[in-house]
Amino acid sequence: MEEIVVHNRGVEAARAAGDALLLTELERSLRRPRTLLNFLLSGLTTVLTLSALLPLFSVVYMLAAKGIQRLNFEALTSLPPAAFEEGGGFGNAIVGTLVMVGMAALISVPAGILTSVFLAETGPETRLAHFVRFGAKILSGFPSILAGVFVFSTVVVRMPSYSAYAGAIALSILMLPTVILTAEEAIRMVPGKIREAAIGMGATPSQVVWKVLLPTAMPGILTGIMLAIARAAGETAPLLFTALFSNYWLWDNGLGDKSASLAVLIYNFSGLPYENQKQLAWAAALVLVLVVLTTNLIGQSLTRRDPQD
Repeated sequence: MEEIVVHNRGVEAARAAGDALLLTELERSLRRPRTLLNFLLSGLTTVLTLSALLPLFSVVYMLAAKGIQRLNFEALTSLPPAAFEEGGGFGNAIVGTLVMVGMAALISVPAGILTSVFLAETGPETRLAHFVRFGAKILSGFPSILAGVFVFSTVVVRMPSYSAYAGAIALSILMLPTVILTAEEAIRMVPGKIREAAIGMGATPSQVVWKVLLPTAMPGILTGIMLAIARAAGETAPLLFTALFSNYWLWDNGLGDKSASLAVLIYNFSGLPYENQKQLAWAAALVLVLVVLTTNLIGQSLTRRDPQD
């Protein structure tokens, strides 16, 4: 029994000596130039990261501080007020934004997914694929105002007036490259074993695409769609050339006439000398930022899903 106690005491003493030695080595390592440089660079990275996030938090805080004062049920459900009127809201702009972005998604999402299937699976190394991929990358950095000018010169001038249709077409041009590139990357990330298993079970190439690849890559595809929607919802310049603005509900004039949107309402009201309109512009900006942030967060949450799940 005494031998066991002595042995345990020896083990504990050895552990204590080892801990003391590790602590001494750690203290010595902190004094080494390489360790000190690593510590300084880590601190610098942290400071720069917080500095990069500071503008975002500042914008959100400013919008929340000024926009929350005017944000209420009336503002979300009423029409814009006249010049000297009090009250009112931007409900028609919310409806117009949702409708035009929704129509743009109906145009860009099917076309973008079909294009991504061609780029990733059908003809990934063909000349046409290289040309389309290059064009999508160029279009992703395309100035948004040029999309509005293009749609204005090709669609609006041939229609009776500005319209929600033209606005949706302009937004779809801006959404298309994001959908194409993200969907292609999501399809390429599908493990090859899944393709081989489907082919081994006798699936045709079209069945492999529609029943295996696209369902497996759907989280990544949805991420691209959400990012494209977030970009389109905040665009102003294309809508100035295509949908312009309206003080009425969308169903009063129809999709073939001018349509309100949050981005254009903010642009118009922020330059007016009337305090009520400026407050509505701040509230509309807060709503628009919340919509964009929510859409981006949904897209980010979808990227955390494993394609094999």
